[in-house]
Amino acid sequence: MWRDLLAETWAAASGGQPFPATLEVTGDAGYLPSALPVEDLAIACTGAALLAATATAATSRTGNPPRIDRPQLAAAYRSEAHLRINGTPAPAGFAPLSAFWRTADGWIRTHANYPWHREALLRVLGTPDDKDAVAAAIAEREARDLEDAIVAGGGIAAALRTKDQWRTEPQGQAATAAPLIATRRTGHAEPRRRPSGHLPAEGVKVLDLTRVIAGPVCTRYLAALGADVLRIDPPHRPELPQQTVDSLLGKRSALLDARTAAGLATLHELLDQADVLVHGYRPHALDRFGLAPDALAARHPGLVTVALSAWGDTGPWGDRRGFDSIVQVATGIAVATSPDGDRPGALPCQLLDHGTGYLCAAAALCSLSAQQAEGGTPVNSLSLARTASLLLTAPPATPASRPLADAAPSLVTVPGQVGEVSVVAPPGELDGAPLAWRRPLTRYGMDAPAWLSGKQRVGGVCPATLR
Repeated sequence: MWRDLLAETWAAASGGQPFPATLEVTGDAGYLPSALPVEDLAIACTGAALLAATATAATSRTGNPPRIDRPQLAAAYRSEAHLRINGTPAPAGFAPLSAFWRTADGWIRTHANYPWHREALLRVLGTPDDKDAVAAAIAEREARDLEDAIVAGGGIAAALRTKDQWRTEPQGQAATAAPLIATRRTGHAEPRRRPSGHLPAEGVKVLDLTRVIAGPVCTRYLAALGADVLRIDPPHRPELPQQTVDSLLGKRSALLDARTAAGLATLHELLDQADVLVHGYRPHALDRFGLAPDALAARHPGLVTVALSAWGDTGPWGDRRGFDSIVQVATGIAVATSPDGDRPGALPCQLLDHGTGYLCAAAALCSLSAQQAEGGTPVNSLSLARTASLLLTAPPATPASRPLADAAPSLVTVPGQVGEVSVVAPPGELDGAPLAWRRPLTRYGMDAPAWLSGKQRVGGVCPATLR
């Protein structure tokens, strides 16, 4: 089953190129139990990134095929749940007001992890920050009307839909019809020559304008494959503390205000030297900073761009915010995973985030290879909603299942400035060797917004120990 999905994900990333190697998958199935083929799609998305890394590498030194171990992959797709800081689990992933609520005619899910989204929700409902008051206010409203009101008020919510209902709506039709990875080439840039190294992405500079899970999964995987990844965040929209450890593995982190002339100038100086830009902003949200695809191609020719959004860049929801949990509700996944036919369900991991993140990494690597061979400025677009469509149209899941606790990983301890941090290693093996986090863990926003010089780059692997 995963083989068919891998053929689809690899074709989307590579433009239909033949497999560069055979993917080996080990371990028993069933570590991400679900009514939907979660584990199979996880293998396919991560496998596409590993195949792209294999194709990018100049030669194989050992002849060993890229390899994925199912239990370790399941742990990686729940990496945020396994994170330990000084032996203590990270805080819960969802805030109290990020939840399912009964409405007058069904269900709605809200997302209020960020304070500005919570404030928007409470403003629309006209209630204090109290779960009982919120529940009472929502119970009096119809789900679709409330969804529209919350979104119009700057908040984030989705009414529960079946997959058939989603497919009949304009945004569902747009998301389903879109390519899994929409790729085009613009401009007439000359091919860029990049030095080859021990790892497939060594020597590649990646500017990371992402947050939460999907985008950071992409860029931390590129870091594990050798890239120099610099994450930039706006100082007026700080990341949540629980997101700033797992998402920064292998990277450096800086703050930069592109709303100022100096900040915008620095951003474009970084892009002058970057090979890849990965961003998770809504379509056209960055246009005013000169980061629209055609503007990037003119000012930074040859730069590979990977743009990630919740709903895609076509259809009426292009300007809506969204997260994995919200996309699950709108697209019909929450109905398909219902435990009793009444209450909405959820996937055993943030599959849309993690899976799309690895697809973004595959797109970036394939575009780097294509640019080096043919020139131009490659532009890639992916969305959580399109990944959801692939999950919902795939054949049913493998029936075998195991408790999530059975996928307890061997954690690696990463040195850094935030105490003893134990994390899941990046999934997969290349050339017979497991991937690893190659840099000590930085503190959020504490690095300079500048690229490393050759002497500052870290080679090999991060000195980590199994525990």
